[in-house]
Amino acid sequence: MGIFDWKHWVVILIVVVLVFGTKRLKNLGSDLGETIKGFRKAMNTEEDKPAEPAPTPAASEQLHKPQTIDAQAQKVEEPARKD
Repeated sequence: MGIFDWKHWVVILIVVVLVFGTKRLKNLGSDLGETIKGFRKAMNTEEDKPAEPAPTPAASEQLHKPQTIDAQAQKVEEPARKD
């Protein structure tokens, strides 16, 4: 006997039926079923759609083209230390 025995579920079910009524619960069940069917249909239609075309090679080459920075290093002389 756990915390939620079958007797507890029966009492909870009776309370829910008394609060909401059977007509409202029936509508809730059918609405939930239609929602699940719609979700499954939407998931299946997305898989059937062709994938978006890949970008053209010219555009991707321009994005990843290496760039050269032209600079000249100069040595900076530090002032002599006084120890």
